[in-house]
Order: sequence, then structure tokens, then C-alpha cells
Amino acid sequence: MARPTNAAGADVTGNGNTATDNPAASSDHVNLVYFSSVSGNTHRFIQKLGRPAARIPLYPRDAPLTVHEPYVLVLPTYGGGDGDGAVPKQVIRFLNDPGNRMLIRGVIGAGNTNFGEGYCLAGDIIAAKCHVPHLYRFEVFGTPDDVTAVNEGLEAFWSTQLTAA
Repeated sequence: MARPTNAAGADVTGNGNTATDNPAASSDHVNLVYFSSVSGNTHRFIQKLGRPAARIPLYPRDAPLTVHEPYVLVLPTYGGGDGDGAVPKQVIRFLNDPGNRMLIRGVIGAGNTNFGEGYCLAGDIIAAKCHVPHLYRFEVFGTPDDVTAVNEGLEAFWSTQLTAA
């Protein structure tokens, strides 16, 4: 089974670039890719999901993440929700890789309802540009109800993706 790698070809499951660092996760299908800033809000949400996930590197000096299987992207909205800079630069860099962009199947947005109309705007932007569904929106680092909804939604989503293939 193909696994996410960085530009050097190193496997990034179970090495700190993932939300889960346990042996079961390193052998599972990784179908979540996420970006989290230094605040770690999105990372905390991903950890609560308990699913294998690959993290888009925070710093430009870090080797970029390359995926080899279809995935759902989880990302926060930046810039106060006014649209300028809503999508983190690291996510843009990740999606500028044609292979990574080709494998995106959906988006889950994180945001802050204080942004009003800009709530989870980055998810809307990526969904529109990549022609994939914006599957779910959650605030800051999510509630237990968000975790349940996302886990159940991902199960249903991947089931329909496999059926459609």
C-alpha cells in the first residue's frame, strides 16, 4: 500500500508528521492530510479523530509532503476571514504539487465563527478550486459532536468513493 512521503521519499507515517504515532496507524491507510499552525488547534482536532493522518509541514525549510493515495484535506482559515490570505501558504505549496492536487477528494474546514461570512473560508476556496466537496466545518479545535460527525461522515464518504470507483 502506498504511503505518504516527503520530498526525499521518506515515509511520514508514525514519525511526527502524523497525528497518530502508534504502530496500528503506521500500517493503516492514510486518507487524511491536514495543516495546523503553531497554535495546534487543527492538530488537536485530528488527534481526537484517532485516524492516521499526514501533516503538511509548517516551515518552508521542511521537506514537502507528497501523497500517493486519495485523501481528504483538513485546514484552518487564516486572515480573519476577509478572504486575503485565508488559505495557509503551506497548503497552497502542498496543492501546487500536481500529484497532491490530483488526489484530493474532499475538504474539512476549521475556523472561527467570529469571522462571520469568512467562517471556514479556506475550505470553501480549496473545494471550489479543486472541484471537491466541502464535507464539514468545525470551530477552532472541534467539539465531541464534531469528532463523531466527522468520523461517521468520513466512513460514509469513503464508502461511497469506493463504490463509485
